[in-house]
Amino acid sequence: MRTLFSRVFVYDRDQPSGMTGPTDVLVDGQRIALVGNSAGIAVDRTIDGGNSSLLIPGLINAHFHSPANHLKGSIRSLPLELFMLYESPSDPDLAPTPREAYVRTMLAALEMLETGTTSVQDDAFLMPSPSADIIDAVMSAYRDAGIRATVALDQPTLPEAEKLPYLPDFASPELSTRLSAAAAATPAELLDHYAHLIQTWHGSSGGRLRAAVSVSAPQRVHTSYFAALDDLSRRYDLPVYAHMLETRTQRVLAQAQDRFAGRSLVEYTADLGLLSERMNVIHSIWVTDHDLDLIAASGATIAHNPISNLRLGSGVMPFRAARDRGIPLALGTDEAICDDSVNMWGVAKMAGLIHNISGLDSEHWPRSKEVLDALWLGGAGAQRQAGELGEVTEGYLADLVLVDLHSLAFTPLNDLREQLVYCESGRDVTHVMVDGQVVVEGGHVTTVDRDALLAEAREIFERKGAAIRRAGIDADRWFPEYQRMVRKAAATDVGMNRTVGMA
Repeated sequence: MRTLFSRVFVYDRDQPSGMTGPTDVLVDGQRIALVGNSAGIAVDRTIDGGNSSLLIPGLINAHFHSPANHLKGSIRSLPLELFMLYESPSDPDLAPTPREAYVRTMLAALEMLETGTTSVQDDAFLMPSPSADIIDAVMSAYRDAGIRATVALDQPTLPEAEKLPYLPDFASPELSTRLSAAAAATPAELLDHYAHLIQTWHGSSGGRLRAAVSVSAPQRVHTSYFAALDDLSRRYDLPVYAHMLETRTQRVLAQAQDRFAGRSLVEYTADLGLLSERMNVIHSIWVTDHDLDLIAASGATIAHNPISNLRLGSGVMPFRAARDRGIPLALGTDEAICDDSVNMWGVAKMAGLIHNISGLDSEHWPRSKEVLDALWLGGAGAQRQAGELGEVTEGYLADLVLVDLHSLAFTPLNDLREQLVYCESGRDVTHVMVDGQVVVEGGHVTTVDRDALLAEAREIFERKGAAIRRAGIDADRWFPEYQRMVRKAAATDVGMNRTVGMA
């Protein structure tokens, strides 16, 4: 299949204006075959940009959790450790059927595609534990939607008591029992699930669907399991997802638990020999200069989630300190209940804004080009596809988005990069191509009966409403003790501040 985008402007990071054109872009099969004059070339389909459209690389969502897609807008802003009580309860009544898992995955896939995100890294926590049929349902949704997806299983292997500081010291007997309960799946069982994910899905749909591995966070898993996942990552060249130092409470672990011996989670991971160029270090807010030096030396990528960080009050990631060290940065929405959207345009805008209140001189604030580099090049590298995604370049995979420049966001066209970051919201996306296939036309997805799926989702999750509400009431029981832990961590001196407060 040969598709020609004719008379389009093309995003070009090396041009002062940010673009070239108007010109033609020829897609042959999965890849971009030509950027330039296409006269005389036979094609199967032409999409005419009319000299008023911009062709950009597909947006890359470098960090996401699909199992909460149906819960957006359902939880008030809370610190992560309190938020997670409501976000991922292990109530068996909430365990999804395969169809529920398929539908809830599809909800976000549609939103991402229709706003121009062509690729997502899904760190899927499948509560209470994964199963082959639920893994297959998630992957089938991504296959059917037509999006590019790299999926891992985000599951702990340690009891709750070992993941958090202070809490066991003042827990009630009832909570102590809950905290000491074994994880829902053993490391051996989870490795079997990874075998199924990799053998069944990795490289499927022409390479559009891929596997990753996830430790969730270093404090949540056995070191032997961490090492086993790293081995899988090395063997198959898979990304490793690891949340690190997202909150002040996580920073406190260094001094509150003996196993860390005063080391941060980054230092602990580096000492294990598991901090590598394949790792996505997710959030990286409460990091020291030494932590950043270790990340830089390893070649790992930081996955920055600025809206989620604000929603949960986690703090502000030191963007410039990371960037100055040459650490690759990627951008993510995080899950749909701590962004309440999976629209990467909002993430890009927030990444360009939040660091302006860092106290740094304005010369060190993020530039729009840096934000776009994180969105595209950083995202491509995070998912181990640098040199394949993130640019409109001959030989690259054809993940492309056509944006209408004859729109309010770009009228008048003053500075393309600034307007992409600060003005565009996704409403001007007209066509989306993934892996050489057009999956959105006229702003609407073409791969799925959108209206039928939305109707089904409403019906399914209305039925689940009572169980969701019961789980929330159950979480209320533990809230005071968890809040006491968070407040004690907040009062602990960790030698830095990553929050913005009032004097």
